[in-house]
Amino acid sequence: MKVLIHTLGCPKNENDSEHLTGLLEKEGHEIISDLDKADVVIVNTCGFINDAKRESVNAVLSYGKAKKKNSLLVVTGCLSQRYPEELFSEIEEADIIIGVNDYLNLPRLLETYKERILKVTETPSDYFDYELRITEEGSVTSYLRLSEGCDNCCTYCAIPMIRGPYRSRRIEDILSEAKALSEKGVKELILIGQDVTNYGIDLYGKLVLPELLKELNDIEGIKWIRLMYCYEDKITEALIEQIRDLEKVVKYIDIPLQHLSDNVLRKMNRKSTQKSIYHTVSMLRERVPGIRIRTTFITGFPGETERDFQILLEGIKDLEFDRLGVFAYSGEEGTPAYSMKGKVALEIRELRRDKLMEAQLEISLKKNLNMKGETLEVLVEDEEEKGVYLGRTRYDAPSIDNSVIFTSDEKLKKGDFVNVYIEDGFDYDLKGIKV
Repeated sequence: MKVLIHTLGCPKNENDSEHLTGLLEKEGHEIISDLDKADVVIVNTCGFINDAKRESVNAVLSYGKAKKKNSLLVVTGCLSQRYPEELFSEIEEADIIIGVNDYLNLPRLLETYKERILKVTETPSDYFDYELRITEEGSVTSYLRLSEGCDNCCTYCAIPMIRGPYRSRRIEDILSEAKALSEKGVKELILIGQDVTNYGIDLYGKLVLPELLKELNDIEGIKWIRLMYCYEDKITEALIEQIRDLEKVVKYIDIPLQHLSDNVLRKMNRKSTQKSIYHTVSMLRERVPGIRIRTTFITGFPGETERDFQILLEGIKDLEFDRLGVFAYSGEEGTPAYSMKGKVALEIRELRRDKLMEAQLEISLKKNLNMKGETLEVLVEDEEEKGVYLGRTRYDAPSIDNSVIFTSDEKLKKGDFVNVYIEDGFDYDLKGIKV
């Protein structure tokens, strides 16, 4: 069969789709991008917040209307894991609905299909064989999953209900996959998991991310190693030392803090406090000169007062994070926060979000202007027009962080690493010329 896969949501979903691609190709199916020729359309959905859920439902409905006659529409991912019966009863266009633990069953379901199928297993599945995974041809950047599920139980988050408890992969399997990716030409590994700092606690009885980084750093061909989804309370001195000392570990860390008011942090069941956050940020900047810190915050969490918000706003201005994203709180059924008192009106949640982003825009502009005159190594990602390229530095993750727009007299290709002299800085981009 000819199969089209449409992926929504986070890098973990992208990772799932790449493994699903390999699984289907192994069973003789062909992955294509032309809807008109597809015998099967798979929509890998996101079910994390309301906006993501709406986008996923709209995508399913759109493909349901557009698919060719006698083709199959498969809905999978976090949304189907969380709302299987609702999707099955309300979206008749969906022929097969499976959850995140049922990918290995899909080839058989396609081959034996006779009538609509709903198969969503709650028991967490084993990891895919990494050898099945098929990444984009010619890609030099790849996500490397360290774990699945989460045990942190933040009161606003549905991930434990969707993905199950925290489960680390074995170090040997991660290293084998990293080496295989390197042999395919991958230069940048982006380490992902719901909480990468918790890596290994279930298998080895201790936090072993520092040891894993050291092993990954020794892999020939890898140039950048990037840390995403680190929890502040598990950022140890050993981890900071490895970020500082290992050549390939970029001086960049993503720490989703969610708030800076102790009142809200307690309601969120976060282990961090305002004091610990300030201490960790200070320690990272002191011990890892030049490090860039990315974070995310939530505004309008139930019980967030104007005072709580002011603490958050002033903290952002004080700490001057290098990269920042903000979400207005989204109530998720089944989470403890969903039934909490002190709901904040949507317009106030969104107004507070916008105020934070306005403050961050000024910080980002100042930091980018301060980079004028520097020469930075840039990874080429695209040619915008003849001689004009788009790329990013080691201080920026793909899709979510800053870009570098630069010119070059020399013809470049996607995946090249070049030195760029920074001529100017803007709100969220840099401008330069290849040297």
